[in-house]
Amino acid sequence: MFLGTHTPKLDDKGRFFLPAKYRDQMAAGLVVTRGQDHCLSVFPRATFEERTQQMIQAPTTMRRVRDFQRMLAASASDEVPDKQGRVTIPAVLREYAGLETEIVVVGAIDRLEIWNPTSWADYNAEKETEFAELNEEIFPVL
Repeated sequence: MFLGTHTPKLDDKGRFFLPAKYRDQMAAGLVVTRGQDHCLSVFPRATFEERTQQMIQAPTTMRRVRDFQRMLAASASDEVPDKQGRVTIPAVLREYAGLETEIVVVGAIDRLEIWNPTSWADYNAEKETEFAELNEEIFPVL
């Protein structure tokens, strides 16, 4: 499970230190890809493989299925943290998410998300007021 907010920095090669508490979960590899809302999603490789197996079941005769699969897969990058726990974010993904030196790594239950700090602050401020209402809408019995 991925929880919390972390603020590592990108080095000049586009690498960041994976938060130490997640390194074991991602030691065998991970997949970095586009997320919604112009952030990046970082999945343990096994979790990404499970998701792709679910996507394979969706009918590719549906345009929206094909669109989603293409957008997700075309930008996906297999990565393995180095011995120091650094992960490289490819330039095309850094550009998509507007990442420079400062980044925000957010736990999102089954994945990590990587955000531009300004985008994260704006998103967080906007969604904070909706947070209480979402519980009733999404999980009415909780």
